[in-house]
Amino acid sequence: MLETLKETVSWLKPQIPEDAKIGIILGTGLGDLADNITDRKEIPYEKIPNFPVSTVAGHQGNLIVGKLGGKTVLAMQGRFHYYEGYDMKQVTYPVRVMQLLGIEYLFISNAAGGMNGSFEIGDIMMIEDHINLFPEHPLRGKNWEELGVRFPDMSDAYSKKLREMAVAIAKKNSIKLQYGVYVGIQGPTFETPAEYYFFKIIGGDAIGMSTVPEVIVARHGGMKVLAFSVITDLGVYGKVVEVSHEDVQKAAQEAQPKLAFLMEEVIKQL
Repeated sequence: MLETLKETVSWLKPQIPEDAKIGIILGTGLGDLADNITDRKEIPYEKIPNFPVSTVAGHQGNLIVGKLGGKTVLAMQGRFHYYEGYDMKQVTYPVRVMQLLGIEYLFISNAAGGMNGSFEIGDIMMIEDHINLFPEHPLRGKNWEELGVRFPDMSDAYSKKLREMAVAIAKKNSIKLQYGVYVGIQGPTFETPAEYYFFKIIGGDAIGMSTVPEVIVARHGGMKVLAFSVITDLGVYGKVVEVSHEDVQKAAQEAQPKLAFLMEEVIKQL
């Protein structure tokens, strides 16, 4: 894996400014956040050696280099999911590439189903912690000490410092911000009412099919993480309604301006 990573990084490095320390992963229906990035250069995933390719609607499939909040950023416009058939090494491959390119901060967004009774569709939930229910762990197998320790600590998976910055910005600008625990599952089916109820019982506030593997690998690589879920559908027990991928995309797109503002303002302060 190391040789494959080094090949990808060697190809990308001449195109990435040395001051790029911030990575961004944009999820379902949130790829348009990349429009806020100026002085941009887009690199299609299919042109990058050894890179997976997005297969899901709403994931454009570009690596974008440019300026956001006065800082150089490296943004993924579309991510990879376990349910697409990729293994966890492939799902998290771009995070490893970011690590070897010198990225220190990783900002993540996703679309999620809300299980907290106080949530509404369109809310932004800042992730405070997660529950990993994926059937495969991204660090399973041989550990390369060059990438991180064998048993990484996850007590501060979502940086307390970055979360405090986001809370202060939200309050100052009257942005409604929810808080909670994200449950990561395999997918691709949306949850049954009984499953929503179970995930709520074990401590979840929102549920989705991404993010957790990326966060684990980012923390393994020493990155500081800030992540947000856009609540695109509700799984509150007794109130579960039919949902489609198109519904999820629409709700995510409507929440984009507020989430883009939050991310950019935090980046400005780094």
